[in-house]
Amino acid sequence: MLTILDVVRRTTGFFEKCAVPQPQLDAEWIIAHSLNLARMDLYLQFERPLGEDQLAPIRKLVKRRGAREPLQHLIGFVDFFGLRITCDKRALIPRPETEEFIEIINREFAAKPPCHILDLGTGSGALALAFAKIFPSAQVVATDISSDALELAQENAATNKLSDKVSFHLGDWFEALPKNETTFDLIVSNPPYLSHQEWECTQREVREHDPKLALVSENEGCDHLLNILTAAKQHLRHGGLLAMETGEFHHELLIERAQEVGLCDARGMKDLSKKPRFFLAARPPE
Repeated sequence: MLTILDVVRRTTGFFEKCAVPQPQLDAEWIIAHSLNLARMDLYLQFERPLGEDQLAPIRKLVKRRGAREPLQHLIGFVDFFGLRITCDKRALIPRPETEEFIEIINREFAAKPPCHILDLGTGSGALALAFAKIFPSAQVVATDISSDALELAQENAATNKLSDKVSFHLGDWFEALPKNETTFDLIVSNPPYLSHQEWECTQREVREHDPKLALVSENEGCDHLLNILTAAKQHLRHGGLLAMETGEFHHELLIERAQEVGLCDARGMKDLSKKPRFFLAARPPE
């Protein structure tokens, strides 16, 4: 009879052959999920034998992960900034870099928290819900052009008991805003910013399972970033901040456009892996 340790080792070896990133970690997540255990609890039960009724569901998930279906889709969620975010094909899986993004913005508002926040292209709702949690006195507005994504975001808001803190609106960027919500202290967005060529080079998990609409933009990935930046000033309060996730090669163009449209303090920032990732600009104070 196979023990948990045996299954971890065999699954890790299989994932290595399938070129699955982080093969042992993914093996542990799948096995723990199938056994309804916390992942770290596996280490306390390595010698526990598993019967066929326990092995069968593990094998099914292992086969799907070997075919490069995302781990987060298999277990159904990701832990993101202290929130449980349901993950499926309706929206992008929240990435660790986006948690860095939230930390940067949180520091920007250390002296005075924002009262009104806008999340453009909310997807799973991860950004909007994280800011609703960090700034509990703020009212958050979230928009998305995908009705499927908005449905997922609303489910995540309910799961995390934040439905009363975030309002969701269907439409394209700022066009989705209700008439009584037009200016904000903080506008955030993780818009599509990959070029078609970059998308072709992404991992299978991304190409085959994430919605392309949420990833790819025209003009070498710049179009959505520039559209948001160009329109942002009229929707920012004086002293308000625009913050976006970007591609690696967009910052010079974005800084130039920010200056053209009258935003100040425009700057690009790197993530922890030293890649250009985040862009910030502000509307000048009165």
